[in-house]
Amino acid sequence: MRVINFIIENILTQASVTIALIAMLGLILQKKSAGQVISGSLKTMLGFMVLVAGSSIIVGSLTYFGKIFAEGFHMQGIVPSIEAINGQAMNELGLGRDIALTFLAIFVFNIIIARFTKWKYIFLTGQAILWMATMTTVFGYFAGLRGITLILVGGFIGAVFAVAMPAIAQPFVRKITGSDDIALGHFCTVGYVFEAGVAKVFGEKGDKKKSVEDLKLPAQLEFLQDTYLSVMVIMVPLYIITAAFAGADFASTLSGDTHYLMFAFLQAIQFVVGVYVLLAGVRLLLGEIVPAFRGIAMRLVPNAKPALDCPVLFPFSPNAVIVGFITTTIGCVIAMFVLPVFGLAMILPGMLTAFFAGGTAGIFGNLVGGRRGAVIGGIAHGFFITLLPALLVTTFNSMGFVNTTATDVDTVTAALLYAWLIGPLLKAF
Repeated sequence: MRVINFIIENILTQASVTIALIAMLGLILQKKSAGQVISGSLKTMLGFMVLVAGSSIIVGSLTYFGKIFAEGFHMQGIVPSIEAINGQAMNELGLGRDIALTFLAIFVFNIIIARFTKWKYIFLTGQAILWMATMTTVFGYFAGLRGITLILVGGFIGAVFAVAMPAIAQPFVRKITGSDDIALGHFCTVGYVFEAGVAKVFGEKGDKKKSVEDLKLPAQLEFLQDTYLSVMVIMVPLYIITAAFAGADFASTLSGDTHYLMFAFLQAIQFVVGVYVLLAGVRLLLGEIVPAFRGIAMRLVPNAKPALDCPVLFPFSPNAVIVGFITTTIGCVIAMFVLPVFGLAMILPGMLTAFFAGGTAGIFGNLVGGRRGAVIGGIAHGFFITLLPALLVTTFNSMGFVNTTATDVDTVTAALLYAWLIGPLLKAF
């Protein structure tokens, strides 16, 4: 048991190590030389860690932006946080062991389902699986499940999501990437498909459909064709104006000895740096994991596809990422004011979700409905991903998780299935 706990807590929860080991397995199954196995495994780990480093830079910048946004516009409400739910479940309910074993069960069931069904997707975003394990364990526990039953039921349901969500997204991913080599392993897929549906209805169609990637700018603005400069032009004013609304007294508490407006400017640039590093990591990771994965596909799970985190799609449609980020944020703000009118909790916009989930959704909206689809779909997406967590607040409160809710809409969907369907059925029998 100690060995299993060590593997789960120190290896499987370290996504870079897990992906490197999977790459190593794939290369060994292809009977590559020792040098090629070591090189491919280390480059895979390096690519993933560069990706994570870029994400961390973005997270730091957006955390600052979230604080000045809340202060500048006097927002008070619930900030969705699956991390808080995970911590409370482990520390107060003593579910740490069950969550860890459910995490492992999701991996095992994922491989079994992929091996014996037409869903050939191996979900490789370890952190997302941890959050799914948290949700299925917590809701299974309050539905009355205990011990091995709690772990197996949660593991199976989590694994179904781990193969179903990439399968649902794959028709879109195939068109985005121009190949069938990779899949999307991010538990926000319900939101992405929702935006694609809205874009289909309200977006541009046929010959009138124009991609945000094909924007033609005047000669004096051609520098904006550079992805990073265009991001900078958007983010710098956004940060500085928001810092100005927050005021010198508050913003200066975050900026140290630097003038608060200059600090806001530097944080905006830091955001762009994070995007640059993240995309560099994605390119390095894809260059190694896809060839290595062929070994697994050939031996263990024929025709298997690696389902990777959402930033792997960003290089294919970078302008749509920014459009998705902005429009999703707008939709979240609209929902923040509208939902309380109907008796639901006020959910504050989460900037990290708005960027990563909103940016990916923007790619889907642009693919299906062009520029108009990306804009209208993005606003609808922001409203949608705020509504679902709001529906869970009352349930969480009744379970002792006060003033909190979850984020990723697929995990929220799993929680709602437990709360509204699986839980009542289990209690009935």
